Amino acid sequence: MASVDLRDNNLLGISWVDSGWVPILNPGNVLEYFSERSNPFYDRSCNNEVVKMQRLSMEHLNQIVGVEYILLHAQEPILYIIRKQQRQSPTQVIPISDYYIIAGVVYQAPDLGSVIGSRVLSAVHGIQSAFDEAMSYCRYHPSKGYWWHFKDQEERDAKAKPKSKKKEEPSSLFQRQRVDNLLLDLRSKFPPTFYQPKPGEKPIPVEVKKEPEPTAETVKQEEREPAAKPSAPAPASTKPPPEKRARLQ
Repeated sequence: MASVDLRDNNLLGISWVDSGWVPILNPGNVLEYFSERSNPFYDRSCNNEVVKMQRLSMEHLNQIVGVEYILLHAQEPILYIIRKQQRQSPTQVIPISDYYIIAGVVYQAPDLGSVIGSRVLSAVHGIQSAFDEAMSYCRYHPSKGYWWHFKDQEERDAKAKPKSKKKEEPSSLFQRQRVDNLLLDLRSKFPPTFYQPKPGEKPIPVEVKKEPEPTAETVKQEEREPAAKPSAPAPASTKPPPEKRARLQ
């Protein structure tokens, strides 16, 4: 297996174009366009330069051992594929890299190892991001253990549900009974002067019959009467009076 130049890996992220050649590109001159001095993908030590300097035809490339560039595929007028290969013999070659030209712009085609490495790196990055995101919602307490705490879910629930006030703690049975007794006592002492038959109707005054308050003299007289009352007369005796007897002379 041929060794891969590490410099080629840096060429996967760049492109090259010469706008002067774009309108006249065709399968006959695309290799000449690719061999421009400003093209970073072109190796000047290749056999193509030797053939050009000796003014030979491209058919002589099959007789020279070394690195060469060939037109692998052409789809006029927009797509051309050029291959860089190592020729071992007139019948044996080892592909090194491929380049494709789309609308005059030259790109290097990634090799299978680069594609797999990029896909694996993207997958690992996605998995690592998922684990980091999951760990940010994980909580732990010695008494409770592990649980999930999602902030986004709490925010959505808070927006969806209206804000409700916290309920106060209910009172005890003794407190409720005590309050009811106090309200009944106040109602008996201060009866309402208005009542409302139905919601929305006008309140109606209540007629309260007030008992006349006793005057001070009557109160004093009632206080004195128990002291002035004589004791009840004793019942009369039922015995007859004694008989008078005459004295003997």
